[in-house]
Amino acid sequence: MEKFSILPKNRLNNLPKTAGVYCFISRKETIYIGKAINIKDRVKNHFNQPSFRDNLFIEKVEKIGFINTDSEIEALILEANLIKKHQPKFNVIWKDGKNYFYVAITKDKKPVVFITHQPKKVLSSKYQVLSIKRKNIPNTKYSIPNTQYIGPFVEGNALKKTLKYLRKIFPFYTSVKHPKNACTWCHLGLCPGPNPDLASYKKNIQKLKLILEGKRRIVLNNLKREMQAYSKANKFEEAGKIRDRINALQQVMAHTKVIENTKIENGIWYKTQQTLQGMLNLSKEITKIECYDISNIQGKYAVGSMVVFVNGAPNKSQYKKFRIRMKNEPNDIAMLKEVLTRRLLHPEWGYPGVMLIDGGIAQLNVAINAKKEFLEDLTIAKNTRKAENIKIISIAKGKRELLIEGAPKIPLKNLPQEIYNLIVALDDEAHRFAITYHKKVRKKALLDPSP
Repeated sequence: MEKFSILPKNRLNNLPKTAGVYCFISRKETIYIGKAINIKDRVKNHFNQPSFRDNLFIEKVEKIGFINTDSEIEALILEANLIKKHQPKFNVIWKDGKNYFYVAITKDKKPVVFITHQPKKVLSSKYQVLSIKRKNIPNTKYSIPNTQYIGPFVEGNALKKTLKYLRKIFPFYTSVKHPKNACTWCHLGLCPGPNPDLASYKKNIQKLKLILEGKRRIVLNNLKREMQAYSKANKFEEAGKIRDRINALQQVMAHTKVIENTKIENGIWYKTQQTLQGMLNLSKEITKIECYDISNIQGKYAVGSMVVFVNGAPNKSQYKKFRIRMKNEPNDIAMLKEVLTRRLLHPEWGYPGVMLIDGGIAQLNVAINAKKEFLEDLTIAKNTRKAENIKIISIAKGKRELLIEGAPKIPLKNLPQEIYNLIVALDDEAHRFAITYHKKVRKKALLDPSP
């Protein structure tokens, strides 16, 4: 495995502007590992615009290590391998194991490939294993025997994109059962079909494993040897297919964009932030905004969502999901109060400058009261007092108004365009996140109706 090149903290300008992996070192201990499209810009962002998580360790950093990669996919895979090897303290603390992603590859007659979270328990009962497989649903809680888990990967979306492109080169099954005839994925060239050449299929799965383990060169060398063997045997059609596969793999590995670029144009955000700060009459700059939404069906399967924008862009690593604990009653106001109260009890998440609520005057008032009651509780810790600086606003989509704590309401049509775009983007993202979680909870309840 590649070794980091090391620089002292005061030489950030000497970092490369290429894709790759970086690490922060404190007293010879690697405390954090990350990946980047541009190593120099990403590392500088940790120091110049630190998040509340960065503030936990940024003062401890003495040296910075980096490894250049030829592509974003290689950076994604290398990051996973290095986190597994070094177990950096702050990567582990933030993710707590369960939120990392793994590629699971079963060792069945026809191996199946899917993405899952870190398995918690190993199923020993054959009945349990068969039960999971018959549902054709990748299980995220249990480790199925004779299954290899490759990871951990930090970014789920990047991993999905990577597998999507690699599946075009090495088609694989994502479900145990396959129709007797060709499925939709077969017609797209992404599935081996109902009756594949099993020896060839397993070889392709082995190549996929090697790539995900960071052994791309081994795979390319193997493919070149196969191509040469076919060519010597005058099997030029087969040799041509291998050549096309080599070219496709090199193209995907070198040029595919999979890592989200969180870099924001500072000038644009600065202007938007200044406008919003003045509009809300806040003395401090606004860097972090949270938005909340509730999703349920007549009180059932009720959930809440919290999405976070930092410097005007979504920061998905800070998103939170809440399963509503109150009784199954259709009371969105009470549900919102529960979510906000629970959120305020977590100062370690870092309080925002602004909380945006989806709803009208009733939702705004319950949010204000939740904050007031929280601050009046004499048992809360001192570091939660920062919550009093939060400004609460609410978007009333029916009346097309923005409601502001301690200030007159503003018609949405009168908002500056950049503020309107920001508010709508926050609200849409909170709604999307809540609906996604609600559907997941409802689906789980339908599949497993036990309490």
